[in-house]
Amino acid sequence: MLMVFILIGVAVVAVSLVGFVVLTRGNDRREAIEPGALIVIDRPDADPSTALDSEGVTALDEPSGIAEISAVSDASVEELERPRLRDRLGKARSVFSGAFASIRGRSAINDEVWDDLEEALLRADVGIGPTTELLDAVRARVRDGGIEGTDELLDVVKAEMLARLEGPVPLDIGVEQPGIWLFVGVNGVGKTTTIGKLGRRLTDEGHTVVMAAGDTFRAAAAEQLGTWAERCGAAFVRGAEGGDPSSVIFDGVAHGAAIGADIVLCDTAGRLHTKSNLMDELSKVRRVADKGAGAVTEVLLVLDATTGQNGLVQARQFTEAVELTGVVLTKLDGSAKGGIVFAIASELKIPVKLVGVGESAGDLVDFDPVEFVDALFARE
Repeated sequence: MLMVFILIGVAVVAVSLVGFVVLTRGNDRREAIEPGALIVIDRPDADPSTALDSEGVTALDEPSGIAEISAVSDASVEELERPRLRDRLGKARSVFSGAFASIRGRSAINDEVWDDLEEALLRADVGIGPTTELLDAVRARVRDGGIEGTDELLDVVKAEMLARLEGPVPLDIGVEQPGIWLFVGVNGVGKTTTIGKLGRRLTDEGHTVVMAAGDTFRAAAAEQLGTWAERCGAAFVRGAEGGDPSSVIFDGVAHGAAIGADIVLCDTAGRLHTKSNLMDELSKVRRVADKGAGAVTEVLLVLDATTGQNGLVQARQFTEAVELTGVVLTKLDGSAKGGIVFAIASELKIPVKLVGVGESAGDLVDFDPVEFVDALFARE
């Protein structure tokens, strides 16, 4: 009989210990999904034939189960320093500086002056249409204002260039949290890096950020974004390789709502704007992002400044698919085609909100039209 009681006692203790371990692991699991956690989503529904609702949106009622969680360290990093555009736009400025120097050396405004201006604008990739409109406006102001000196002429050119740029236009976090920002564009323009740099800035400002790796077709993209999340202490949500990107975005937004995040930064796979099936997939991602908590407040097209006028063709197609709210212009420091800023503003009526002028996290800056135009007109 004594032996029976002993066995029963041992069983009770064992059950208690198991319960304690389960509760402890459960608490650890909940703590792990606070801001600064790596969430790996393993969805089985990568099949593009997933059932759609009446609006063509995948029927996702709640986020999928979390397959793996591991903590992300919030390592200390050095303070970001904002660069001056004048110091970073040497190539773009060089296109104008020669023409401006030649114009300043003339005693009167003549046909050669107008030819120099036109050539400089076209070489900078302002585009034929915007260049013609700008010079027509300058000619009218010169004629009506009785301007004869070349220095005054360049002042008019500068004023007309500035008048064509909208901004600065701030990024919209929104009132309904989390604010959802989608980043789209073709391959190789710097979407993932842009998200990482922007996430660093936002977390430095005190925002709670989730990064969702919606590029499920390039394995390195999720790894790269995860590294950025680790650097800045953002939560990170990724899916199975080759999985449905809409599902990952949905899960990222749901997790952002669960932890009270301010912003969810959503990466998407690079795609050619000429591939209609891929653009349809992007439209689906946009609709799914709008289905859950929060609201989509930014859809940002990332463009490589070195592509010049080709970026306009991309922008038109992406606008039709996802209703762009702004442009992020990367690699502006390495391009002589800074005039694409004017082409975007003139032909697409989409504000440039951010520009990349270097490799470091602090080199992604808000676009300031006054600073930009001043940098183009600055003398060497």
